[in-house]
Amino acid sequence: MVRRPVAWVVAVVLFVEALGIGALNWFLGVVVDRQDMSLAGLDPDVMSMSSKVGGVVFGAYFALCGLVALLVALRDRAPAGLGRVLLISAAVVHALLGAFTWGLVGWTAFLFMVVVFALIVLVLMTYDGRSASERPADAAPGGDGDGSPVTPPPAPTTP
Repeated sequence: MVRRPVAWVVAVVLFVEALGIGALNWFLGVVVDRQDMSLAGLDPDVMSMSSKVGGVVFGAYFALCGLVALLVALRDRAPAGLGRVLLISAAVVHALLGAFTWGLVGWTAFLFMVVVFALIVLVLMTYDGRSASERPADAAPGGDGDGSPVTPPPAPTTP
């Protein structure tokens, strides 16, 4: 019931975050390029280009994670294989970024990272091991898992 809306929210948040991370790193690359200063002897052009490339790569990573969350929302099935690994790694990245932002940026950024972390974990945890299509159609609640209800054997008849 809550799985699909949470997956939609995670997909939207990750797509917006991908654009934000990419734009922020691109902007930082432009700032470094316009300052034309060196940091500990590093070439400013290399720093500028590495910031831009890092923003594109990190933004593409979050966009790919958002695509996985979008597919989860559309299919209403748990992510499998590489998609699951991507969402788990995105959760770990948000947990680590949350820990770093507490000291560097403040509690509001920490709160945002923790909320995104919690949403990703919720998407991963709300789907059980078997999807609805894998369950037998005639499985009764309280059954033994093979599709037949548990009933006592018939009583023996004596002549």
